[in-house]
Amino acid sequence: MIAMKIKAPAFSNESLVMIGRLFADHARAHVAAYLVSVLLMALAAAATALSAFLLKPVLNYMSAPDGFGELKRLSLAIACLFLLRGAATYGYLVLLSRTGNRIVASVQTRLFAHLIYQDLRFLQNNRSGDFLARLSIAANGVRDTLQVLITSAGRDVLTLFGLVIVMIVQDPALSLVALALMPVGAYWLGRLIRRVRTLARRSFDGTAKIMFAMQEAMLGIRVVKSFGLESLMIKRMTGAVGEVEAAASRMAAGMAISSPLADMFGGLAIASVILYGGWRVTTGGADAGSFFSFIAALLMAYEPAKRLAKLHLEIQNGLVGAKLVYDLLDEEAPEARRSGRPLLEVGKGRIAFEKVSFAYRPDEPVLDQLDFVAAPQATTALVGVSGCGKSTMIHLIQRFFDPAAGRIMIDGQDIADVDLASLRLKIATVSQDVFLFHATIAENIALGRAGATQDEIVAAAKQANAHEFIMSFAEGYETSVGELGSQLSAGQRQRISIARAILKDAPILLLDEPTASLDAESEREVQKALDHLRHGRTTVVVAHRLQTIIDADCICVIASGRVAESGTHAELIERGGLYAAFFENGIKTVPVTP
Repeated sequence: MIAMKIKAPAFSNESLVMIGRLFADHARAHVAAYLVSVLLMALAAAATALSAFLLKPVLNYMSAPDGFGELKRLSLAIACLFLLRGAATYGYLVLLSRTGNRIVASVQTRLFAHLIYQDLRFLQNNRSGDFLARLSIAANGVRDTLQVLITSAGRDVLTLFGLVIVMIVQDPALSLVALALMPVGAYWLGRLIRRVRTLARRSFDGTAKIMFAMQEAMLGIRVVKSFGLESLMIKRMTGAVGEVEAAASRMAAGMAISSPLADMFGGLAIASVILYGGWRVTTGGADAGSFFSFIAALLMAYEPAKRLAKLHLEIQNGLVGAKLVYDLLDEEAPEARRSGRPLLEVGKGRIAFEKVSFAYRPDEPVLDQLDFVAAPQATTALVGVSGCGKSTMIHLIQRFFDPAAGRIMIDGQDIADVDLASLRLKIATVSQDVFLFHATIAENIALGRAGATQDEIVAAAKQANAHEFIMSFAEGYETSVGELGSQLSAGQRQRISIARAILKDAPILLLDEPTASLDAESEREVQKALDHLRHGRTTVVVAHRLQTIIDADCICVIASGRVAESGTHAELIERGGLYAAFFENGIKTVPVTP
C-alpha cells in the first residue's frame, strides 16, 4: 500500500528536490502572477523601511523652533507610505490567493486523472479514504509550500532587509547588538521541526481514516442498521477523530512554542538595545533621532523576523502534503493511454485463452494453463464452483488484470498489445453488481455511448424492457436514481444496466451472473432483455442458474483453474460428468471432482 511506504520529508536534499519539482510543475505556470506579487511585496517592504527611516527627523524637529512645518510634511509622507503599503498588501494577498486556488484545482484534477488510470490491483490494495484525503487535503500542501516560500522571500525577507539597512545606517553598533541573538533563536526553533513534521503526517493519516470510516458506513448503511452496528461505527469514527485531534493538538503546541521562543529572544534583543542605546544618548551625547528611528526599525523588523524563524516549520508542514501528492503521481498508471499501439479490430469476435495462468495472491493460482475459446457470434457459458475463476476470466478479457502467463486473443490479436481504450470500446458488460451513478435514468443509460440522443436512449430502454417502468415515474427519464441507484429495485437497476449495454452496441458481450440477485419475476424480464442483447454478438456468460444457460451454444465447466469439460447442454448431460452431476443434483455449485 502506498500509504505504508511514505515517509515525511526531511529538510535535506529530498526536500530541496521536492521544492524544485513544485516550482517546475506549478510555479513556472504562474510565474507572471508570482512576479507581480513579489513586486507588490517589494513596494510594501520599501514603504515600511522608508517610514522607519523618516522617524529620525521627527524627534529632531520636535526640539527645533520652526520644526512644526517639517513635521506636517513628514506626517503626510508617512501616512502616504502606509496607504501605499496597505494597497500593495491587498494586491499581493488577492493575487496569491487566486493563484493558490488555481494550483490546488490543477493538482486535484491531475491526481484524479492519474488515479482513474490505475489498474484494479493497485486500487484494491489501497483504501479509498486515503485517496480522498490526498485529493481534498494533501493537494493544499502544494499551494501552501509555494505560498510560504514566495511570501517569505517577497515580503518578509525584503522587509527585514530594508529595515536592517535602516538600522545599520542609523547606528551600526546597535545593529550588532540586536542581531547577535538571532543565531541562538534559530537553533532552538530548528529543533522543533522534526516533531512537527511527524505530527503533520499522523494528522493526515487520521484524516484519511475519518474519510474511510464515513464512506464505509454510508455505503454499507443497510448492513449497519440490519446488524445494529451503529455503536461499532461510532466507536471507529471516534477513534479516528481522536487520533486526528491528538496529533493536531500536539502539532499546534509544537508550532505555538515557536512564538514564545521568538518573543523571548526578540525581547532580549530590544531590551539590550534600549539599555545600550539609552546609555549612549543620555551619557555619550548620541543622536536621539537616530536612536528613535533605530528602535522603530527594530520593532517593525520583529514580526517578519519571527515569521522567517518559523519558515522551516511551515515549509515542512506543507511538504508533507506535497510529498503525499507526488508519491501517488509517481506511481505508474498502467492504463494511461499510450500512443502508437494498434486499435483492436473486431471482425467475427472470436475470443481465445491460450495457456493462461493468473493469481490474485502468490502461490494461490486461480487459473492454471487454461485454454478456452468463445466462438464468434455465439453464447458461451461458464459454470463452476464459487471462486473457480469464472468472473476472473471476464475481468481478464477486459484487461482489468493481466495474466501471469499465456495470452488472450480476439480475432487473432493479443489484447495485451492493442490500445486499451479500443479494447474496452468493443466490449459491453452486465454484471450482478450494478453500479448506477447519482444522476437521472437517462444520464445513466447515456453513459453507454457518448453523444447519444434522447430517441436512442428511449429505444435502448425499450429493448431492455425498461421503458414501461421508467414512464411510470412522475419525471420519467429525468427521475434521479439516488446514490448507487438506491431509489430503484434490483430488477430496475439491472434493466437500466442492460439498456446502457444495448446503447453501447459492442460486438462482444460479457454477462457476469446478471440475474443472480433477482426474484423470479424480475429475472424473467431481465432474461428477455438479455436474449435480445445477445443476438448477433459474441457472448460470454457466467451463471449459477442453469435455466439461464441451457440454450447456450457452448457450456464450459471450470475446475482446478482449467476447462474440465465443454459442450452443449445435451452433450454434457449425455456425457455424465461434472455438468451432469450439477444438473441432476439441482444445486447451485458444481462439484470440483466427478
